[in-house]
Amino acid sequence: MTQKRKPAVPQGRRQFDEDFQREAVQMLLDGHTAASIVERLGLSSTTILYRWKREQLARSGPVASSLDARVKELEAELRRVERERDILKKALAIFSRSD
Repeated sequence: MTQKRKPAVPQGRRQFDEDFQREAVQMLLDGHTAASIVERLGLSSTTILYRWKREQLARSGPVASSLDARVKELEAELRRVERERDILKKALAIFSRSD
């Protein structure tokens, strides 16, 4: 008895539907790291995730781009304020020891 071979499945690029891409980008916007999203969803690299984000922002128009710029600005300010807070905590610890 001879066995039939299944035809080979072409090994091309994986295709992701629009909903999958939108959900992945939303996870990124919600604060998850790109590396954790890539690992969780089985993507090849973070590059594809950032490309999807860029494409979605381009489709959304100038309002979304300005919001993305504002988010980046606020994240930078948050990092600066956290550094200032950490310095003040250390200063407080130093001054409270000298009493």
